[in-house]
Amino acid sequence: MVDLNDAIIARLESHGETFEILLDPAVMNFLKQGKKVNIIDFLAVEDVFKNSSKGIRPAEEKIKEVFGTSDISEIAKRIIEKGEVQMTAEQRKEMLEAKRHQVVSYIAANAINPQTKLPHPYVRIELALEEAKFHVDPFRPLEKEIDEAMKLLRPLIPIRFEKSKVAIKLKGDDYGRCFDEMVHYGIIEREEWTADGSWIGLMELPAGLVPELTEKLKNKTKGTASVKMI
Repeated sequence: MVDLNDAIIARLESHGETFEILLDPAVMNFLKQGKKVNIIDFLAVEDVFKNSSKGIRPAEEKIKEVFGTSDISEIAKRIIEKGEVQMTAEQRKEMLEAKRHQVVSYIAANAINPQTKLPHPYVRIELALEEAKFHVDPFRPLEKEIDEAMKLLRPLIPIRFEKSKVAIKLKGDDYGRCFDEMVHYGIIEREEWTADGSWIGLMELPAGLVPELTEKLKNKTKGTASVKMI
C-alpha cells in the first residue's frame, strides 16, 4: 500500500458531488496498458472521499446513487475511468523520466543502423529524440510511445527494428553457467553437442542485443565462447 505522502488523487464530479480516492501512481500505467490489476492493492486508503485532504466522506446515499454500489473496488474503477487524476509536478516528472527511459532502452536493444548492422548507442537515440522534440505520455501504452518515437527518429538517423541469428559455441563446462544468460536474450532455435563435448546452438534475438550477449558470454567463459552472426 502506497504512503499517503506519495499518493495521487483521482477525482470524479457527478450529481453535484465530488468523489475522490487516493492512489499509488504506478496503477495508472498498468491500467492504461490494459493490464488487469487489483485496484485495492493500489489504494492508499480503502475509502472514497468528498475531500480527501480533509478526510471528509460523501453521504452514503450519494455514493449509492452515483455508483450503484458501496464496493470500493468498483467505485475506484469508475472514478479512474470517468474522472481526472491529479499528480504533483515531481510525481509527473518521475513518471515521464521512467517512461522515456523505457522507450529509449527498448529501441536501443531492438533496433540497428541498417547501414552498419550495428545498434545505435543509447545516448545517440536519446539525443535524436530530444532533437525531434519527442514528448512521452506517462499513461499511453509503451508500444504506442515506441511507434511514435520511431516515426520521429527515421528522418534523423538510419534505424530499423531487426532480429539477428547467431551461432554460438561453448565448451561443455561453460554451458550450464551460460544457459540462463542466453535464454534471457533470445530464443535458442537449434542446439547440439559435438563429439568433443562442446555445445553449439543457433539463436534468434534482437539485433541490438548481440554485442551485449557476446560480451556477457565472453566474460563468463574467459574469452572462449564463439559468437558469430549468421
